[in-house]
Amino acid sequence: MKLTILGGGGFRVPLVYGALLQDHAEGRVTHVVLHDLDAGRLSAVTRVLAEQAAGVLDAPEVSATTDLDEALRGADFVFSAIRVGGLEGRANDERVALAEGVLGQETVGAGGIAYGLRTVPVAVDIARRVARLAPEAWVINFTNPAGLVTEAMSRHLGDRVIGICDSPVGLGRRIARVLGANPKEAWIDYVGLNHLGWVRGLHVAGRDELPRLLGDPDLLGSFEEGKLFGVDWLRSLGAIPNEYLHYYYFNREAVRAYQQAEKTRGAFLHDQQARFYAEMKNPDAPALKVWDDTRAEREATYMAENRETAGAGERDEDDLSGGYEKVALALMRAIARDERTTLILNVRNRRTLAVLDTDAVIEVPCHVDANGAHPVTVEPLPDHATGLVCAVKAVEREVLSAADSGSQATAVKAFALHPLVDSVNVARRLVEGYTEVHPGLAYLR
Repeated sequence: MKLTILGGGGFRVPLVYGALLQDHAEGRVTHVVLHDLDAGRLSAVTRVLAEQAAGVLDAPEVSATTDLDEALRGADFVFSAIRVGGLEGRANDERVALAEGVLGQETVGAGGIAYGLRTVPVAVDIARRVARLAPEAWVINFTNPAGLVTEAMSRHLGDRVIGICDSPVGLGRRIARVLGANPKEAWIDYVGLNHLGWVRGLHVAGRDELPRLLGDPDLLGSFEEGKLFGVDWLRSLGAIPNEYLHYYYFNREAVRAYQQAEKTRGAFLHDQQARFYAEMKNPDAPALKVWDDTRAEREATYMAENRETAGAGERDEDDLSGGYEKVALALMRAIARDERTTLILNVRNRRTLAVLDTDAVIEVPCHVDANGAHPVTVEPLPDHATGLVCAVKAVEREVLSAADSGSQATAVKAFALHPLVDSVNVARRLVEGYTEVHPGLAYLR
């Protein structure tokens, strides 16, 4: 089975390959094709993968190319993890937004809109090529903003594109762990959009254990989200929000923390990964060790400003292992081998959330089999959550419209309608600022 990884020179590709190395069953991935626009990054990652595969007799073959069409032909699965504009673009997203006093995070608020505006045209081109060159392939999208990009690609690939994210997986794992439950045996009632969802229940053997967690202040305050949001707020909500909702519930504090930080997250990662790729130019460098040391630093500093604002302290060691690669592998197994499973995924709504139309991509538990991912019917969201979901989905639709039409006015509308952008004038200045620093937004007129 052939897996093509778009963004194959990306820093997190070894996580995916590491998961593949643990799969020895019949029907596994036997050939991995890495595609990237940067041959130097491809070379660096290929070295890391070669060291990972040392001693593994049935390790998937790895090849690399800068030719997109060549990479796609004959693919059974396409894993999309591209970053349009690179980490320099992410740093610029943060800088322009923070100068206007609004959030520049890569998937939330102004930064997410800017990232979406320059990513959607590229993602649509990829979707069209997949439809033409590998019409039977399944696309697994991890490109951010994951829900928005998945919806853009679904307009050309239908249900054969599925978005994944490690945030709901990590959240469910932490809740199960603190309750003393096995995450593999728990049913997680989670619903929302990507980076905008809530756990409303965690069922073990037919019993919802979440009320027990919410009723115990010590237990509730003992894990990441309890420390991040505070016990009182979680009990008021009656649910456990995705960590990215911290940007909404504590927006002023988050913006202030990012403004005061020595470096934004994007700038930090830009410098960190520049050092990694520079070191990989040394043929004697221990590629896997250098990558692993860099990864550990990256994970430990994740959402550091938010945790500092909340007084949440350092991340628990168990939360430093990522998880999206395991979701991707489980998804591929379920489809390729009909190994039926349940995963929280980004898929078209169909009739799952009545407040959204059938084509809106949402993030919910799905039953997965050889025919793809099937969203599970969920209870309606409470009004406060419904309002946020509908508002952000409306923004995503304006981003898709702007990307399709090239309308600068529509881009301004997308920014202005976002709950975390509080002024039409600010929205206009954001579009001007982003257009100045991003060549990929030259299509807006």
